[in-house]
Amino acid sequence: MWTGSIRQGGGALEDIVSLTPIGEPRRKITVASLRENKLQHQPITCLTAYDYASARLVDESSIDIVLVGDSLAMTMLGYPDTLSVTVDEMLHHARAVRRGVKHALLVADMPYGSYHVGADDAVRNAARFMKEAGAEAVKIEGGEKRADLIRRVIDAEIPVAGHIGLTPQSVNVMGGYKVQGKSLAEIEQLMRDAVALDRAGVALLFLEGIPREVAAMITAEVATPTIGIGAGPDCDGQVLVFHDILNLTFAQPAKFVRRYGDAAALIVDAVQSFRADVISHQYPLDGESYHLSKETQQALETVLVRKRGMHR
Repeated sequence: MWTGSIRQGGGALEDIVSLTPIGEPRRKITVASLRENKLQHQPITCLTAYDYASARLVDESSIDIVLVGDSLAMTMLGYPDTLSVTVDEMLHHARAVRRGVKHALLVADMPYGSYHVGADDAVRNAARFMKEAGAEAVKIEGGEKRADLIRRVIDAEIPVAGHIGLTPQSVNVMGGYKVQGKSLAEIEQLMRDAVALDRAGVALLFLEGIPREVAAMITAEVATPTIGIGAGPDCDGQVLVFHDILNLTFAQPAKFVRRYGDAAALIVDAVQSFRADVISHQYPLDGESYHLSKETQQALETVLVRKRGMHR
């Protein structure tokens, strides 16, 4: 089925990075510190961000990993799926996010087509995310079949986050966004995928849309920290989409999405209030306007009186 034995994490951690007590300076999150989180069973937090404002808010909230996900295709650009977004579009958003992130580990998605043609293209495009956008790791979808390609990218000194299970860039092959790993054969393949990427040296392993029991097996089997999205609570960490947790999408959320706020309602209320105030002449008020000094106003009135007299 797969090689290896089930392992339990263990070890000593002198400086825990996550859950920094209030008042203590926050340390920079690194690939190494996230591995220590796994050993110490300290949960890892991850959220997407797509621009400076959201990135800064997420980073200042002490989230461990900020992911510039290719989900920005839908949330920011209005595309129907992730397949349409380009490398240049991803780089544009990744650069903005970089300016807002100081402490979290910044991971950027490699979009569809940026690594599918061959390893040379993959390394070249991954290097652009490092050099042009300041990413600290890139995320590549696919399991066992991507292991050799991922090794090439890692050999170029570029950390890679793997992504297995429901891989959105494979939606046409999968026949839709369906839970993966529901049969014994699929479970075996997922385990092989996870072990192959772990041995290839991935920094993180994202598990999407798989049964909780399978995610737990993978998490126990690999040394790499696992980050779940719709994979149950037994992963080393969890990721959600920024827009999903704030109700800023225009679609029915997935089963695993929990909404923590309703920014959509807040925004609509604010916009409608602004419109109503403008229509009713309640905005701007005098106190929200700039005024001339008394001296300048008197001089202006003198000029206007003189002009009116000349036109009589």
